[in-house]
Amino acid sequence: MIFLIVSFLVSMISASTPLLIAASGELIAEKSGVLNLGVEGMMLMGAIAAFATAHATGSTSLGMLAAIGAGMMMALLFAFLTLTLLANQIASGLALTIFGRGFSALLGAGYVGIAAPTLSKLNIPILSHLPVIGPILFHHDVLVYGSFVMIGAIWWFLNRTHAGLILRAVGDSHDAAHATGYPVLRIRYAATAFGGAMAGLAGAYLSLSYSPLWAQDMTAGRGWIALALVTFSAWRPLWLLFGAYLFGGIMFLSLYLQGMGVPIPAPFISALPYLATVIVLVLISRDRRRIRLNQPACLGKSFHAAA
Repeated sequence: MIFLIVSFLVSMISASTPLLIAASGELIAEKSGVLNLGVEGMMLMGAIAAFATAHATGSTSLGMLAAIGAGMMMALLFAFLTLTLLANQIASGLALTIFGRGFSALLGAGYVGIAAPTLSKLNIPILSHLPVIGPILFHHDVLVYGSFVMIGAIWWFLNRTHAGLILRAVGDSHDAAHATGYPVLRIRYAATAFGGAMAGLAGAYLSLSYSPLWAQDMTAGRGWIALALVTFSAWRPLWLLFGAYLFGGIMFLSLYLQGMGVPIPAPFISALPYLATVIVLVLISRDRRRIRLNQPACLGKSFHAAA
């Protein structure tokens, strides 16, 4: 029984990490007032960039850098369309996801079934060998620990720094921020690029650690779950951490229940994380007061510098 619990918690942490990384980047983008629905496409581009680079060079570090670059390029394309050309953010984000899915499938056609280097687990002296706690907390790769550091850094940035205050001001009232002298478009470009970098890194985790291979559409809707997590967390980093691990647990709970002999239909198991996403979003949308209090007021709205 203890083995099952340990195995479940380790699997939950692995499943939650790409959600947490991608959602943390989207949180920063949305705090600036940019709604980028292209997270799924950016994750796929990050996944193939990381896998192809690691396969060619033998370095997972270069693979992660390539994923960050691919995610940022996709995000900057979205930013150019929506911030400079003033295209609709929702339509552009959906187009970005469609483009990312198709282009990643094209680039990855020659990498199906090929092995690549994988992220190694960190072996922390003494701690990694502790019974029960060791494998749960101290035997993961660098991106798992990096996701915790990132959430802490984002919380500190948003709540304890002047730059974070400016970012939130741009998201809440871009006209007032512009009148005060802040470069709204540059701030939004930077926030959007950061969101793309994190989405690309989340894709790298999928192809270099979670399931170290390349497969078309390997994100399997995780980008959409990451988007839902930002709303679920009410745009607060610590709640984002809780939400990511909640959804990660849901992803594996049904599999473990089935392994213990509980009769659960396989299609229901596959649909469970997405069913939970829909239910959570429906429940959240009923509390309009909570959304109004926490959602950036200018989220998804175009900024006209001449205004």
